[in-house]
Amino acid sequence: MSCPHVSGIVALLKGKYQTWSPAAIKSALITTASLKDEYDQIIVSEGAPHKQADPFDYGGGHVNPNKAMDPGLIYDMGVSDYVHFLCGMGYNNSAISSMTKTQTRCFRKSTGFLVNLNLPSITIPELKKSLTVSRTVTNVGPVNSVYTARVQTPAGATVGVKPSTLTFNSTVKTLKFQVTFRSQLRVQGRYSFGYLFWEDGLHHVVRIPLIVRTVIDEFYSQT
Repeated sequence: MSCPHVSGIVALLKGKYQTWSPAAIKSALITTASLKDEYDQIIVSEGAPHKQADPFDYGGGHVNPNKAMDPGLIYDMGVSDYVHFLCGMGYNNSAISSMTKTQTRCFRKSTGFLVNLNLPSITIPELKKSLTVSRTVTNVGPVNSVYTARVQTPAGATVGVKPSTLTFNSTVKTLKFQVTFRSQLRVQGRYSFGYLFWEDGLHHVVRIPLIVRTVIDEFYSQT
């Protein structure tokens, strides 16, 4: 994600949303970013003028300050989410406690949490057959909002979203959904890219990158 005034935009968001976490602010910046540059041209990677850039090059895209002030939905996280993530990464209790400044224990192996961390992106580096991950979104737009999923599928895979419609009201402000990836390739694949959009049909289009690499069991076991 690139923008010459990111720090200023973050300061504006902090001022507008006093209770937002850093993760929520990051989500607002990423999910509303543009895939085109300031000249309305498709972003290309530096040093490769004939290669269209991908999320590895630009992250979420170019920050759109106006849209970031009204993102519609956000992918939020709290301290416990990061603790589970660190447990899944293999950090021991003392190392995590030194970071959280409180006594922390990993009660179970949290490997599944590495792909289920509530980031505004989904990366599957080793898709063998199928894998289902979950995300949670919080409505920060109009109280009564309905969002429908639309997927730009990464090459070599199929993607299903369940539920495909999210309905928010005065009592339902946060909803969980699952995304299932299935490999369609029987060859060792490269990373391919797509997007998941949540759209309310009015003003909000909430987009996150989908990044998938298919692998073959036999090949993977030898590497």
